[in-house]
Amino acid sequence: MNAILNAQFWFFVGITAGIFTILGLGLQLQFGYAGLLNFGHVAFMAIGGYTTAILVVKTGMSLWIAAVLALLVAVPFSLLLGLPTLRLRADYLAMTTLAFAEIVRYVAINEEGLTGGSQGTINLAGVGTATNYNREWLAMIGTVRDWLEPLLGDLASRDFIMLIIVWTVAIAAIILVQYLVRSPWGRVLKSIREEEDAAAALGKDVFRFKQQALAIGSVLGALAGVFHAFQFSFFSPADFVPIVTFFVWMVIILGGTARNWGVPIGAAVFAVLFAGTRFLDVPPFSWLESDERAYLRMIIIGLALILLMMFRPQGVLGKREEMVLE
Repeated sequence: MNAILNAQFWFFVGITAGIFTILGLGLQLQFGYAGLLNFGHVAFMAIGGYTTAILVVKTGMSLWIAAVLALLVAVPFSLLLGLPTLRLRADYLAMTTLAFAEIVRYVAINEEGLTGGSQGTINLAGVGTATNYNREWLAMIGTVRDWLEPLLGDLASRDFIMLIIVWTVAIAAIILVQYLVRSPWGRVLKSIREEEDAAAALGKDVFRFKQQALAIGSVLGALAGVFHAFQFSFFSPADFVPIVTFFVWMVIILGGTARNWGVPIGAAVFAVLFAGTRFLDVPPFSWLESDERAYLRMIIIGLALILLMMFRPQGVLGKREEMVLE
């Protein structure tokens, strides 16, 4: 029984890594290839999750249609963010994207009738009403579990099936982004990252390419939000604070800038440090209370990032020449 419980816990860690892989892939495209310093990427994760939940609960829409619409909604929001900001210098772009993410979060907090307010989706259908909006998702999980249970026994859990689905989508997204960045379109993005004025002098519409990179990365962020909604059912604005974006930055720095296959490596390392240490009952974690462990995890993540910057700033799979962004 303990072995199974441990397996279920590590399935959850794997799901977290998969979601952050998808989320990090969007930021990798924006920063690693287009050089966009986006500090508000978590906003699109929130948009994807909340759009899915709102459409299902408020309109009774099918979960699958709502999930697709959640990805499409990310595009106009990326235009709303990009049109007035993409001509700004990197530091000003970073500040405005961070402000955009906070605007999204505060709208989610204050529009209680639409988002459930600070209580989140548990309050989405009315005060005090616990709404489990992903009935279709759970029904599909149950069907797949019935197929796998004769083969895997108790291991064929909801989290195991979710792990397979999330990583299947994550790998497919990596292959798609890899194809895009190796195309002429991707080479233009790299030229913009290296020397924007030179790309413009060659007749490339720099703004349009930046907007496209922002939009595609935003759709990937929304996709991570949809999976977050599927996995946790109940979430709140507290799940989309600015530090989540910096977690994603850690993922792409760990894996290597402009290295798509480095993103899952960075996400796996992050998930083990962040989620995998949550319930570990071994020293030094066993010496601390649960609330103290949360702070220790953040310290470990910070130390890991500092050591990485000291000894391998290009990341696990990165190359130093890819770090020359200006």
